[in-house]
This record gives sequence, C-alpha cells and structure tokens, in this order.
Amino acid sequence: MATLHLFGVAGKTNAGAVGLFSATIAPEGSATADYEGALQWAQRAAEAGSADGQSLLGYIYSNGPATLRDETQAEHWYRLSAAQNWPQGKLGYGILMMRRAHTGEASVAAMRDIEAAAAANLPTAHYYLGVIFEQAIGVLPDLPRALNHYHKAAEHGIRNAQAKLGVMMMSGQGGKANLLEGESWLRRAALAGDPEAAALVGDLYARGGELPPNYAEAAMWFQRAADAGHKTAARALGMLYLTGAGVSRDPEEAARWLQRAAEAGDSKARVDIGNLMLAGEVPNQLTDPAPIHEWFEQAAEAGDLVGAFNYGVCLAQGVGVKQDETKAAFWLRRAADGVVNAQYWYGRMLLEGRGVPADAEAAASWIKRAADVGMIEAIATYAEMLVNGRGVPRDHEAARQLFERAARAGHAGAMFALGALYGGGHDIPTDRAQALTWFRASAETGHALAQLMYGRYLRKGLAGPVDLHQAKIWLHRALSSGIEDAKADLADIAAAQDPAPTRAAGD
Repeated sequence: MATLHLFGVAGKTNAGAVGLFSATIAPEGSATADYEGALQWAQRAAEAGSADGQSLLGYIYSNGPATLRDETQAEHWYRLSAAQNWPQGKLGYGILMMRRAHTGEASVAAMRDIEAAAAANLPTAHYYLGVIFEQAIGVLPDLPRALNHYHKAAEHGIRNAQAKLGVMMMSGQGGKANLLEGESWLRRAALAGDPEAAALVGDLYARGGELPPNYAEAAMWFQRAADAGHKTAARALGMLYLTGAGVSRDPEEAARWLQRAAEAGDSKARVDIGNLMLAGEVPNQLTDPAPIHEWFEQAAEAGDLVGAFNYGVCLAQGVGVKQDETKAAFWLRRAADGVVNAQYWYGRMLLEGRGVPADAEAAASWIKRAADVGMIEAIATYAEMLVNGRGVPRDHEAARQLFERAARAGHAGAMFALGALYGGGHDIPTDRAQALTWFRASAETGHALAQLMYGRYLRKGLAGPVDLHQAKIWLHRALSSGIEDAKADLADIAAAQDPAPTRAAGD
C-alpha cells in the first residue's frame, strides 16, 4: 500500500525496486505521489518489523517533501532494515552515511553497506559504487572497477549508469575505447529519458569522426534533449535550423530554439539571437508577446557583457523597443570591453556618427580589435578604411591582404573590393585577370555591383575574349538587382549586335 501511494501501479510491478532502487537515481516519485498516505502505510509495516517497509520509510524521510524530511528518522529506519540484511536498507543506510562521512574510515564503512547491497544484485548499488570508484569518494580512484559496476547497473536498466558507461567506453576510461558500444549505451540512456545522453548522441552525429556525420540524426537527438530542458541541445538544434543542416532551413524555428536556450542561461545562444537581429531575421514571436529585450536589459544591467551587446542591438535596430541610437552606443561600448561583435558594431557607430559623435580614428581602433581576432566583417571593413584612409593612413597593399583573407572566407564585398583594387588606379600593380576572377566570384554570390563589373569586363574583353552572350546575362542580373547603370551597357550590346541597316544606293 505504501508503494502504491508513492509510485502508483508501476511500483507494484517492480517488487522491491521503489525509490532509491528504481531505474533512475533517487527519484522524487510521480507528480501525483501521495507521501502522506505512503508514510502512514510504511510506518505500519516498519513498526511490524517489515525490513522492506523500514527501508521504504527511511526513503520517505530522506527523500520526501521538505515537510516530511527527517534525517534522524531516516537513519533509524534504514539501520533497522539493514540489520535484517535487507539490500534496500543497506543501500539507503550506506548512502546516508556516505553523505555524512568526513573521514576516510567513515566513507569506507558506508561503502561496505553499499557493497553488501550490490552483492545482493541491487542494480542501483552497483551504480553508486561506480560513482564512488570513478570520483574517488573516500577511496583511491579505480576506473576499471567503476566501469565494471556501471556495466552491471546499466544491464539492469539504470539510466544514469547507461549514460556513464557510454561516456567511459567512448573515451576509453577504465578499459579499451569502444565507440560503437559506447554510443549504443548512450542511446539506451537517451531513450530512457536522459537529456544529457541525448545531447551527447546528437553531438556525436553532428561532429562526425569515427562515426559518420548525420545531421538529420543529430537533429532528432538534440530535439529529444531540448524537449527535456537541455539548453545546449536547444542551441545546437537552433543552429541546425538556422543553417539547414539535417532539417529544412527555418529562421523562425531556429529563433524559437535559440530563445529557449537563451532563457535557460546559454550565453552563446544570446549572441546567436543578437546576430539574427542584426541580419533582420528575428520573427515576431521573439518580440511579441514576450519581448526578448527585457531579459537582455536585465542581463546588461547585471553586468553581463553579452546581454549588454544584445540590448544594444535591440536599441540600435528598434527590436521590441523604440530605436535609440544614443542608448545603443552606450551599451555597445560597455559590451565592447569583452565581446568581439560589440567592438565591431560600436566601431561602426563611431564611424557613421550614430548615437555618438563621429570619430574615424576611434572607430578604426575598435574595428581593428575585432579584425585582429578574426571577425570577417571587421576585417573587410578595416580593409576598406585602409583603402580610403578613414581613421588610418592609406595602405592599399595592407588592404589587399585583408580583403583576400575575408574573400577566402566567403565575404562577397571583399571579393568585389579585390576586383576593384586589381582593376587599376590603386597603389598595387594592375592585374585585370585577377580583377576578372574576383569580380566573377563576387558576382556568383549575388553581389549586384560585381555582376555589373563582370558583365562590363566580358563586354569589353578587358581580361580575355569578348563574350557578349555572357555579358548580357550578367548585366541583366545586375539590372534586376537594381543597378540602373547596366541599362547603358545592355543598350550598347544591342546596338553592336543589331546595327542600323545600310541604305540602298540611290535612296
């Protein structure tokens, strides 16, 4: 009856395996657990001499709600149960004594009771021995013994042990590494509801290595973990939706998972949301009805530099709040002390005089800081400042090197800038073949001005044979992108391909 009150019918079908002895460690019972009713029935059984009832009563006093907890009573009933050699009583008493142990001798004495429970084939006892030997609680570390105990517990369905066993087998702790079997145990733990194990399996498939990368599989496991409240898995799932890896690209779904991770305290997710805002991909659900700017503001005022950056972005872009560039500059400046993105954006505000007086030299200093640690957008912007001598002395060769670095990382604007530099009129040798190469690379990413320049190079044969057919294609693309100058080039091509008919003699 006590078991039924505490764990429902499931407790009845797992005789003697309640509380401390079930497949998860030290559960608090179900949402509908009746501890008061369980206490009454367990008390009757315990006072009548039932070792099982005594261990269950000890569990209620040690793990029940705060209003019922009484460690002295828990110790008393666990001791009586253990004195009858009841495995659950020995386990409960050993765990209680282990918590109190302040000397090696006390820890070893407590461990003896847990070992007795393990010798009686109580799976949870094996799990606790695994923890003791892995973490060297009162004993010297012994990873092979820890692995052995985790294995015994895992085989009996102890979820925590399955997760521990999987991690140890994959990393080769306590024995030879076995990636496939380790992953199998992690899967079992994940399927049993362990969010950390699910996140680890997702990470295995996302990273690849000895197991081939499989982003669709990764997404499934990340979602399982995220649904259980795992914040890092929620961020990872958001990034998969943002990039379209393993799932259909969906910025709104990405934002939903990133928001969940951010609200759980994941600072990287907060940066990701800030970047989404900068890219203009923030869906309404992030600002209405639960505006994210409020927890960004709270984090900023508490000294969180990432929060300061994101709040500055909200103010600069008018996301969820009225646009206020002066306040945005204040928070971005504060964040710039430790956030690379903030260094770049505060530099841009100084450069453009947004929210602060324009100061090209100070802007160059902040943007260079971000560029020096590899931020591609900052590298390209600082290179442009070197070309035009804004806030720094003109240096076209240094700019070329920086543009090339950004271009090789996929920055379309840097590719176009290289085309312009190599095209002539700058302090580096003219090389139209190189210019053509970079204009084409940029044009293929959709850069409108690059499409115009690539079309002109092909029309005029500036770096190879004239190709009017391809020139028309690229000039039409430029025109479709809003570059009106392409009309004149297209008109010239039309005139060259359809000259006015020659007048007949005598006309």
